[in-house]
Amino acid sequence: MEFSEILQNFVLNFLSIVWEALPFIIVGAVIAGILEELLPQQALSKLLPRHFLPAVLIGGALGLIFPMCECGIVVVMRRLLKKGLPLSCCIAYMLAGPILNPIVLGSTAVAFFPHGQDIGWAVLLLRAGIGYLVACVTGLVVHYLVGKWGMKEMLTPTALPPAPPKGGLSLGMADAPAAPEPKKPFRERLSNISATALNDFIDITVFLIIGSLLSALVKSDPNLINNVEAMSRQNPILAVPLLMGLAFVLCLCSEADAFLAASFKSMSLSAKLAFLVYGPMLDIKLLLMYTRVFRPKLIGVIVACVAVQVFIYSVAVHYILPPMTGPVPAPSLAPAEPQSPTPTTGTPPTTAPTNTQPTNK
Repeated sequence: MEFSEILQNFVLNFLSIVWEALPFIIVGAVIAGILEELLPQQALSKLLPRHFLPAVLIGGALGLIFPMCECGIVVVMRRLLKKGLPLSCCIAYMLAGPILNPIVLGSTAVAFFPHGQDIGWAVLLLRAGIGYLVACVTGLVVHYLVGKWGMKEMLTPTALPPAPPKGGLSLGMADAPAAPEPKKPFRERLSNISATALNDFIDITVFLIIGSLLSALVKSDPNLINNVEAMSRQNPILAVPLLMGLAFVLCLCSEADAFLAASFKSMSLSAKLAFLVYGPMLDIKLLLMYTRVFRPKLIGVIVACVAVQVFIYSVAVHYILPPMTGPVPAPSLAPAEPQSPTPTTGTPPTTAPTNTQPTNK
């Protein structure tokens, strides 16, 4: 391949990733600004239960209420942390939100239901179920580590929530009623929302560009997908980590990755699920975005929990469910073979005698 073709592929891949993610980062930054300005500090403590387990389970399901793509959810999650949402709940929301997003579930159905209802329902339900399970288990692990390491060892200074006073909840939120804030004029609130949104947008976009450059560099090989598919065709277990690695490199939006996964006609269902669950949780650009919120210690925990769980659950699907690799075969359109003419009389045709020799009269 000539250098000009390689350069063209690099530029196209870089621009496609940036333009695909940019609208969602803008929306996420605007929502983050609104949350920072309008959400009262004690509102979250009133909505979540006191016990950590139901709180994490609710956090994992927040994507159904606040749908966000994985690119925009990072800035929203950071503002929720600043507002006092427990770290474990934020992790569960950040990981499950891009999968439980109703738009993502709809695109998954559109991509896979033409391949047959069986595989369509299987992919839709398993993607949502496995994504939710991985997110909640990771959130519970983080909850345990918060008590062991402390928040300062896990979060960057820009993401640390305000320290609760003595007697606060174990979730990291205070019970004491906050003093009522003075009412601000609309223009001042709008200015604060714009400033917060612009700050978050610039802060995250820098790492989006760096991640997109790295991803485009790896994707410059036009045969990348074909090579991965060929390597994993003979070994369905090997296909699971290969598809996880492919999702990490491609940096696809969770609202569009189902269409690429549906095109892997020779791939097993387990490999497609690994691609669809791992990609919205971990890819190159997300890993770099995480550095603006989490310290390396917590990033390592998230990567390990997500990678191990996605691999185990996907392999379990391979051994439990029957093989589902692609679309249902279409009915044959070949013309039917001509049949021997039947008698035109009203009497029904009779079976020919076994003795075909003529008889003497």
